[in-house]
Amino acid sequence: MAGSTFNPIRDIDRFFSEVTRTPNAVGLPMDLFRDGEMFVARIDMPGVDPSSIDVDVEDRTLTVRAERTTPDPEPEVTWLTRERPTGTFARQLTLGNRVAVDQISAEYSDGVLSLTIPVADDAKPRKISVAHADSARSGTVISSEQPSADRSAPGDPAQGL
Repeated sequence: MAGSTFNPIRDIDRFFSEVTRTPNAVGLPMDLFRDGEMFVARIDMPGVDPSSIDVDVEDRTLTVRAERTTPDPEPEVTWLTRERPTGTFARQLTLGNRVAVDQISAEYSDGVLSLTIPVADDAKPRKISVAHADSARSGTVISSEQPSADRSAPGDPAQGL
């Protein structure tokens, strides 16, 4: 069927069916892309304490949490502007069945959390060999991927399995 090949752009909702924005998700902008057999999410987390970063998966929901704090200013300080948000930030992704949840890895560097989410082995494309009957020898099954010297015995329907 034409157009039925695996297309990560068209099928992205199967992998990440929905990005649920929590109240502080705006403070954690994310890029998401596919690189070969991996999905990569890069989440900006400038100024967070690396020890506060928590990544977990429960019921195919991946949750990232982090804490950004600022030291309390001296009591006599008067704020002129305060635009850098503080507090606990969270971001959630609902994962589809076609990713290997048990193989997700995370790395934090230069204010960016990188999550690597592999495609599950059973979701990867596979090549299936097609067996066909040799018209010269009725009942003989020949695998289309084996040389002619390795032909099976007549009547062997399990050739190539």
